Amino acid sequence: MLELLNLSHNQFSGSIPSSFASMVSLSTLDMSYNELEGPVPTTRLLQNALASWFLPNKGLCGNISGLPHCYSTPAANHHKRKILGWIFPTVLVVALGIVVAFVVMILLSCNKRKPQEGVTTEARDLFSVWNFDGRLAFEDIIRATEDFNDKYIIGTGGYGKVYKAQLQDGQLVAVKRLHQTEQGLDDERRFRSEMEILSQIRQRSIVKMNGFCSHPVYKFIVYDYIQQGSLHDTLKNEELAKELDWQKRIVVANTVAQAISYLHHDCSPPIIHRDITSNNILLDTSFKAFVSDFGMAKTIKPDSSNWSALAGTYGYVAPGIFGVVVLELVMGKHPRDLLDGSLTSGEEAMLVKDIIDQRPTAPTTTEENSLALLIRLAFSCLESSPHTRPTMREAYQTLIQRPSSSSCPVHFSALTLQQGMHVGI
Repeated sequence: MLELLNLSHNQFSGSIPSSFASMVSLSTLDMSYNELEGPVPTTRLLQNALASWFLPNKGLCGNISGLPHCYSTPAANHHKRKILGWIFPTVLVVALGIVVAFVVMILLSCNKRKPQEGVTTEARDLFSVWNFDGRLAFEDIIRATEDFNDKYIIGTGGYGKVYKAQLQDGQLVAVKRLHQTEQGLDDERRFRSEMEILSQIRQRSIVKMNGFCSHPVYKFIVYDYIQQGSLHDTLKNEELAKELDWQKRIVVANTVAQAISYLHHDCSPPIIHRDITSNNILLDTSFKAFVSDFGMAKTIKPDSSNWSALAGTYGYVAPGIFGVVVLELVMGKHPRDLLDGSLTSGEEAMLVKDIIDQRPTAPTTTEENSLALLIRLAFSCLESSPHTRPTMREAYQTLIQRPSSSSCPVHFSALTLQQGMHVGI
């Protein structure tokens, strides 16, 4: 019985035959990179089909996430195509003329007025998204990385290596390519998970996916390039750790909390990242934070039995591991010694001022209040019982409340960690 059918890259045209409905043994049908158009047949096989099986094509539509819906009958579509056959070239020429004139006007305006700089960036990003739908962007990325030469590697990300690529328009992007290992099926699953989840979400503190390629030879995802690198590497660098002052660190904690709260409470179904660490929090040159690496992420139904199971395990990671990240921000290093009790013994308690990172300048009174709030929240996220931990929405709401003398009655210099030693992840 035929289970896998790969018809990609064959320049097929016309519509997909309805006879595929009778091929009940099929589990995978890849018809990407052809010239097909019209509705995708409604079959049992295609109920849970991936959009990547059908993209890019000339004009396929159907009830599949990522494809446009079909709103008219085949006859109407045929009549419409005949009309568009002579209208389209004229409209295309006019549209291209308008676009060129618009871009020229923006460039001229940028040279005269500095505040318009953001408009050109937005226009460039818009065009880059369009380019990722076709062969031009694929060939551009292969050229920019010299067919993924190791000299362009800037890091690793779970299932693959991350490359830095400069496109022909000058834009820098990060490209994570799936590498072949003994855990090939698991890595493939992580690649598809990240590709599908990032194609559904848009949040300013989550790294942006510009496009992807899913092909038997090349599988990669293209992201915005975040210049500074990971929070982990920043904290290891003496000079960068000094620049990452207390105000910036407080903002990083707030930003990460907001991103995780969005994933848990504003996405439907909720998304669980499962790998929130300082390695997967990226910083730009102004130390703005972005959550990355969704290879281990899962979507989960709120009424599923898996929800309560995840909440009580290490894999749930938030708010538990969020608490670890907060302490790492405060201490300037991973808090493993603090969490296993190596820094305290018996009835002794350690003052917060003795364990905070000494590289930034001393915190102001306002920053001390914010740090006291952060530390208390971190330990509440690390409570041994998952049921006593706050949700990430509650954690984020706690952080955005302005600290005051009434909310932090204990002076920062006298705040101890004795109460937070018995914690669990």
